Amino acid sequence: MNWKETYETWLKSEKLDAELKKELEEHKADEAVLEDAFYTSLEFGTAGMRGIIGAGTNRMNSYTVRQATEGLALYLESKGSEFAERGVAIAYDSRHKSPEFAVEAAKTLAAHGIKAFVFEELRATPELSFAVRHFKAAAGIMITASHNPPEYNGYKVYGDDGAQLPPAEADELTEYVRSVTDLLSIATVSEDEAKEKDLLKIVGKEVDRVYLDYLKTVTIDQDLIDRQGRNLKIIFTPLHGTGKMIGMKALKQAGFKNVSLVEQQAEPDPDFSTVKSPNPEDPKAFEMAMKQAEKENADILIATDPDADRLGMAVKTTEGHYEVLSGNQIASLLVDYILNAHTKLGTLPQGSIILKSIVSSELPAVIADKYGVQSMDVLTGFKFIAQKIKEFEETHEHTFMFGFEESYGYLIQPFVRDKDAIQALVMVAEMAAFHKEEENSCFDALHDLYHQHGHYREKTISITMEGMEGTKKIQSLMEAMRKESPKEFGGIKVCKAEDFREQVRTVKSVEEPINLPKANVLKYTLADSSWIAARPSGTEPKIKFYMSAMDDSGVVVEEKLEAFEADIQSIIDNH
Repeated sequence: MNWKETYETWLKSEKLDAELKKELEEHKADEAVLEDAFYTSLEFGTAGMRGIIGAGTNRMNSYTVRQATEGLALYLESKGSEFAERGVAIAYDSRHKSPEFAVEAAKTLAAHGIKAFVFEELRATPELSFAVRHFKAAAGIMITASHNPPEYNGYKVYGDDGAQLPPAEADELTEYVRSVTDLLSIATVSEDEAKEKDLLKIVGKEVDRVYLDYLKTVTIDQDLIDRQGRNLKIIFTPLHGTGKMIGMKALKQAGFKNVSLVEQQAEPDPDFSTVKSPNPEDPKAFEMAMKQAEKENADILIATDPDADRLGMAVKTTEGHYEVLSGNQIASLLVDYILNAHTKLGTLPQGSIILKSIVSSELPAVIADKYGVQSMDVLTGFKFIAQKIKEFEETHEHTFMFGFEESYGYLIQPFVRDKDAIQALVMVAEMAAFHKEEENSCFDALHDLYHQHGHYREKTISITMEGMEGTKKIQSLMEAMRKESPKEFGGIKVCKAEDFREQVRTVKSVEEPINLPKANVLKYTLADSSWIAARPSGTEPKIKFYMSAMDDSGVVVEEKLEAFEADIQSIIDNH
């Protein structure tokens, strides 16, 4: 069927709920809106799906949630009845329709006789990852659109190890989801019936308690916190999301007593009414926290995104104002503190390793090397870090010490298999307490790292291209760069080109294989060790360009980034 026929089918269906039917009738005269809602199915990819809430096959609604869950049920059943009987853990964040979508998923699973462990209230994504492992469930579902605008929601699937599915399993699941074509006829049972049959179990505080117990293992130097926990002044904002309850408990449990919430942003709010974007990557998200910090003379400011898997941080500068750090800068400080603290205490294991994504800064790797610790690059997506953790547990080749992505995602202890802002909250506070005791600041500590290892700066350009035309333009741009690989950026020659989709690395016209899974990423390393990468988003209508510059001078680094950005813009304009 074409999009008009699909739209008519939905509009005339007696199975369509009244709210969505009303929305379709309101847009009867707006073909552009209807076409975008029905021209395709909401893409279910390696990270699940994410989209605007509303009526249509290309929207997040109860029917697309049922489709995804029906596909998941078929996937679990294909693994055998014993596997499916382990059930599925389900959590949700503070977004519009999140609780409803969580229940729809449980009702769909119940129609297959598959049990769902559904959290009683909103919970952070890392706790969902933990819950999958805690219940020994076959899978997990997280209803979240992370830090996207309020009109979005999403659906992420986790495997039985608590990590998002690796490529082969994700592709298999995607095929099952796509095989479900009649969204309006997917079988469900009522919520009451699911509960009566013990196929929908409400969970909550008992999981919180166990998760908090595991969070105690994140702390490295408890004596340090005992000395400084009352002195370190922390401002914390959960940006209207899930971070407040478990985050405040985690800080208090660790021994940090001097913590102030940004009250206007403390409670869940699906409209994120005090910020333009609930994203700790955006310095504007810290505006309220900064005003409060100035009044209370805070040492550090911490923000978590709505599903509390990402963490941002602002620190006091030598001039007394507050500066928002990048994800790479936070990771550099954390790597240095974690390895230094373990070295001093004599608890740094043999074979220690840190893991990072291919588009993250090299500075943490350089810092790790100073401590005799290896670092390893993996593809973007925390599931690849989780895969390596699992591999090391089986081979005992390495001991995982830290994993991160430049997009504000960190993991310290592997009892969770996704980025965990609650763990990072505790560790960032401990790291700041250490520098305070040394009569230093986190800002000064970062610049000490630059003096030791060179100035590393990164910048990401994220370009949104909405709708069908946007998707085509992103594809065209990537193919054009593959066809004619850039020879230089900012006047500095490209010495290595990597195409992670074709799994080929080219150095001085010599090709060699890349031993990583396929991914639609292009990366160019320059003669001065700076690099540029291009990567379309798997869940959003965006293409991201990552830049990293390195030099002994911070001023020169900024000039390089400006030149790189100008060349990237030229490539975009010419395609």
